[in-house]
Amino acid sequence: MALYSAAAAVLAGLESGQGGLKSLVYNSGFPHVRQLYALVSETLRYAPVLQKLLDGAALLQAEKKLQPQLAKVLVYDLLFGKGLKCGGRWKALARRHRARLEAELARLKVRHKVSRNEDLLAPEQAASAAAAQVPRYVRVNTLKTCVDDVIDFFKRQGYSYLGKAASVEELRALSGKKFLLDLHLPELLVFPPQTDLHDNLLYTSGHIILQDKASCLPAFLLSPAAGSHIIDACAAPGNKTSHLAAILKNKGQIFAFDVDPKRVATMNTLLARAGVTGCQLAQQDFLTVDPGDPKYSRVTHILLDPSCSGSGMVTRAPGEEVAPSAERLQALAGFQRRVLSHALNFPALRRLVYSTCSVHREENEDVVQAVLQERGSAFRLVTTFPSWPCRGLSAFPGAESCLRASPAETLTHGFFVAVLERCEEGADAPSLFVQSCLKIATAP
Repeated sequence: MALYSAAAAVLAGLESGQGGLKSLVYNSGFPHVRQLYALVSETLRYAPVLQKLLDGAALLQAEKKLQPQLAKVLVYDLLFGKGLKCGGRWKALARRHRARLEAELARLKVRHKVSRNEDLLAPEQAASAAAAQVPRYVRVNTLKTCVDDVIDFFKRQGYSYLGKAASVEELRALSGKKFLLDLHLPELLVFPPQTDLHDNLLYTSGHIILQDKASCLPAFLLSPAAGSHIIDACAAPGNKTSHLAAILKNKGQIFAFDVDPKRVATMNTLLARAGVTGCQLAQQDFLTVDPGDPKYSRVTHILLDPSCSGSGMVTRAPGEEVAPSAERLQALAGFQRRVLSHALNFPALRRLVYSTCSVHREENEDVVQAVLQERGSAFRLVTTFPSWPCRGLSAFPGAESCLRASPAETLTHGFFVAVLERCEEGADAPSLFVQSCLKIATAP
């Protein structure tokens, strides 16, 4: 019941203007913020339909003590979600009114001449629901277990393991209780969309991490050796940090920063559950971290995933900013350029991954281009992961070295990744991109 009470409280907070969805979810105190965020997002997406069902079934008139927000959450999970996960009075209430609500849903479909629930949504909501048919990605936490043991666990739970996927189309075709090993990332399992594993023992014990495939790319591509010193510059909620710790096998040192105290608290919980050690977590703005501090003198790798528009997220709630204004994009890009330039000041840095969950060129290719041009030949853009199907936009020569991801092409959230490396003295000539930038900069 705690999940439904928390979701109802978030909905009430949104209606009264107490804050945005993300801030209300993080401040709710509910331990599984992603589960709560998903439930509230989907309830909001179906809100007009839910209101019609509540009115038609006269549920609030019959149950006068039932708050409207709680009613919407319960009816969403009863009719459109994975079924109610509660007991006691609320389960009894749902059983009392289920037949009436299902009959009202059937009448609504007849009136709208549709056969599927999602066809009741407005066009923009339906498009968002279609984008949400991204598979459930499960990263095996190798700090606590291994891929083979996790596969065996799910097989004992009645899931059918289909082996390693050969194509994205195989991922798209997943249904029922079937799952695959991802074709690109070696410790990633793939389940059908909407598979709910938040109550699964492997998740609650930290043996698996529920993390979108695109979000796994930054740590995977940073690829630090065990024993390395690393900075995770904008770290919360911590999934990428735990992924870095797994790659390091908890051998080395991670310095993780985030400015938001609530997100840092959530991250502390996540890292402890994942078995992460050797991580110094600080509530601090990364821009205030001194690259000359001796404690960072051995930092060779940085993962930089700064604040962005979030325009690539397929679980955005209705009312969230999908198309930021030009002024908003300009402000975000300015911050991203500053933080990327700052990261390149660490003296021992050899490799950096810059990533966003944005689809906008202004926050992605344009940021990388501006900072590399500012740095001349000190750093170069690395061509990486040639088998990845979606590349950077043709914003400058060499931009195809960057990676992009999208629901349509890669069955993930929208994402961008660039890998930068320091050019050693006596190394080969600067990349074609850097040469082009230098020509532009010195042109009369």
